Amino acid sequence: MKKLLLIAVSLTLVSAMSFAQQTNATATQGLNLTVLQVYKLAATGTVPALTISDGTAGTNALSVVSDASTSYSITHNNAANAKISAQLNTALTTGYVLKVKLASTKGTSSGDVDISGATAQNVVTAIGPGADASQVITYTFDALASSGALASTARTVTMTLTAN
Repeated sequence: MKKLLLIAVSLTLVSAMSFAQQTNATATQGLNLTVLQVYKLAATGTVPALTISDGTAGTNALSVVSDASTSYSITHNNAANAKISAQLNTALTTGYVLKVKLASTKGTSSGDVDISGATAQNVVTAIGPGADASQVITYTFDALASSGALASTARTVTMTLTAN
């Protein structure tokens, strides 16, 4: 009788284990993950008119005007450093100078950079990967009295984030 009870319990356990194994199923999938190089640059705010309206008697340089009411943010994930260049769409005539300065916590600002000649100039270099948000853009405009008055003229500044 003990033998018969032991056989019955053993069969019950084996059946329960077989049932438990049959109710579980698994599947696997392979996948590939990729992160491409990302370069993002955004400028916010509108630069007000930069109007020179004063000077000092006896000097050719008129009073300088500036504006620091706009900002930019960047994100890049390149292992190598990046840079920002700025370029004016059309050169200013001799005697009128537009400079731009971009603050940066991730790279090295080049300070006040003359962009009057409409050729791309580096304004921030050695920008490590990551993000730099809400950094101040400062525009400075000056002119010589000998250059005469300048009627209101529109220009566009293009900033570009690229690998160094």
